[in-house]
Amino acid sequence: MLERLSKTLHSFARGWLVLVLLALTLSFEGFIFPALDQAITAGGAGPLDLLFFYTPQQAYERIAAYGPAGRAAYRLTELTADVLYPTVYSLFLGLLLSWLFQRGFPAQTRIQRWNVIPLGAWLFDLLENLGIVTLLTIYPAAPIGLAWVTAVFTMMKWCFVGISFGLALVGAAAAIWKAVTRSFTVV
Repeated sequence: MLERLSKTLHSFARGWLVLVLLALTLSFEGFIFPALDQAITAGGAGPLDLLFFYTPQQAYERIAAYGPAGRAAYRLTELTADVLYPTVYSLFLGLLLSWLFQRGFPAQTRIQRWNVIPLGAWLFDLLENLGIVTLLTIYPAAPIGLAWVTAVFTMMKWCFVGISFGLALVGAAAAIWKAVTRSFTVV
């Protein structure tokens, strides 16, 4: 299945599509989420999904600080915009990796299949959203186990995002190196 997903990402890896998805990703980060975060963070606590990791105590302190209106706004955000956003940024990263790897590495090398790494971020982001929505919905109940699992999903999401950006740097360096060495061998 991952092999098929990798090939599909490679088949759609076009520079213009990568740029469109980058623009959409930046739109979420620059316009959509800042507007939504104002309603959530009125109590002074930022969204849980922007933290790398948190304890259950930290999670419930933030959830309490949001207040009823902030919790409702956060829940709505998690069920709408933050369902679309992981899909957009994961496709952006997957297609970016595919596009860079096609330019930097031979076609049949293993690294070509690493373009599916961003899908891990997508999966854990959606699981994190489910956990956060549940925490917000059942508050003031505060099950420690659910908070721990949600925190682990958050951490895993950020690990996959970080690995994806690291791979993008590797792909960019390889593509640049290949282009530079090719231009010197032509001369």
